[in-house]
Amino acid sequence: MNSQRILWADDEIDLLKPHILFLRNKGYEIVTANNGRDALDIASAEPFDLIILDENMPGLTGLETLALIKQRLPQTPVIMITKSEEENIMDQAVGSKIADYLIKPVNPNQILIAIKKHLHSDRLVSEKAGKDYREEFGQLGALINTADTIGDWYALYDRLVYREMELAAADNAMLELLENQKREADSEFFKWMRRNYSSFLDTEAPDAPLMSPHIIPRKVFPLLDAGDKVFLILIDNFRLDQWRTIKPLLADHFTFDENLYTSILPTATQYARNSIFSGLMPAKIEKMFPDLWVDEDSDEGKNINESPLIATLFERYRRKCRFSYNKINDSAAGEKLLRDFRQLAANDLNVIVFNFIDMLSHARTESKMIRELAATDAAYRSLTESWFRHSSALEIFRSIAAKGYKIVLTTDHGTIRVDNPVKVVGDKNTNTNLRYKLGKNLAYNAKQVFEIKAPAQFGLPSPNVSSSYIFAAPGDFFAYPNNYNHYVQYYNGTFQHGGISMEEMLVPIITLSPK
Repeated sequence: MNSQRILWADDEIDLLKPHILFLRNKGYEIVTANNGRDALDIASAEPFDLIILDENMPGLTGLETLALIKQRLPQTPVIMITKSEEENIMDQAVGSKIADYLIKPVNPNQILIAIKKHLHSDRLVSEKAGKDYREEFGQLGALINTADTIGDWYALYDRLVYREMELAAADNAMLELLENQKREADSEFFKWMRRNYSSFLDTEAPDAPLMSPHIIPRKVFPLLDAGDKVFLILIDNFRLDQWRTIKPLLADHFTFDENLYTSILPTATQYARNSIFSGLMPAKIEKMFPDLWVDEDSDEGKNINESPLIATLFERYRRKCRFSYNKINDSAAGEKLLRDFRQLAANDLNVIVFNFIDMLSHARTESKMIRELAATDAAYRSLTESWFRHSSALEIFRSIAAKGYKIVLTTDHGTIRVDNPVKVVGDKNTNTNLRYKLGKNLAYNAKQVFEIKAPAQFGLPSPNVSSSYIFAAPGDFFAYPNNYNHYVQYYNGTFQHGGISMEEMLVPIITLSPK
């Protein structure tokens, strides 16, 4: 039985006894009033879960009563019922943040549906999300066991992220089961990627996936050839679930062509992003443009040459293209871009890099407060949505839509929460990334990692003849034996990138067309 209490105010309340009896039989406690003043007094003296108001009452009208109720009880949902179909009355009611608006005559089931929507939606959504996942659980398990192409993994990851967000939004107890299934999928993906990654680098292979070097030639060039003005927007550390979190904020302004692509290894800025902007694998960048490649042991920033790399790509393809490059590291940079937005119209291509999520990831590692704010993947998504909604980012997207320009939105790699330390030993020149290591004479358990001992065959630079790369499995992070316990405690539960997981490698690429 329901325990919710409902106040129903209507000057013809005696005529509504059949409706009231129907709701009482459904388990609701119904308290009645036949005018607005009495409704206010009763609502002020007793707690109610929901209030139903007739719009046309003598004395205080429904709209006047509504305004006073919202002042005193702003969190209590109000359903307004009226005989009038006048649009201005509807507008006033909706503007007063009513929960629902029904036009007489109403039948008991209409009232019941409106009540369920506002008093039971969380429970009903949770039950539906759990039921849908239970029905799909076996299918997902079968996909995990049979996935044998990158397209299979795209489809599986897409479904897992969808179910994860549905269950998390519904606060469903089955989320833990889904998370376990997702970990199983990630484990199988790691094994599959160890077997198949080398074949991806053969661009002539019929099943070769879209990868980092292909983004501009295959996704941006066709739009430019069609005469479109294009913005290439890259959000660092941007995962599929984060895209789906901000997507509703853009739905009024754009239509979407949504896909996934495969980031190269390492899934780190120096490699993956430079590969996007140059259209080359890292080893070729180092060979062809040694002055633009920054080694792991260099004190220089690893992504300081992105604009020059874009220029080399256009030169190599013999394309004349006027472009701009802007990196947004803080609110001031975003606001400046908005002020100067008119100047961008003269360019064929405008590239914008947002570093907020990358900075959030690092801040979460270093700040106890940020760790608490982003304690779960759902909270991490929520912070992403809050940033996008309240920063200059959303306004930049809206400004682009208003001009009728297209956007290719993507990222260089995703990120994954790590919770399992894996010991590795290296010399002082070994890089510091927690999800991949590059060095000489690395000591590790080969069964736990994906190792590349011939970097050139994988399109990767090799600082020394004996240099090798190792990549961590999903959820793992590399820890040195020295000061091991402190190191593990500090990084456990943080978001990292550089290794192999669906979250890091299978990342969104979306073409947004203005409405």
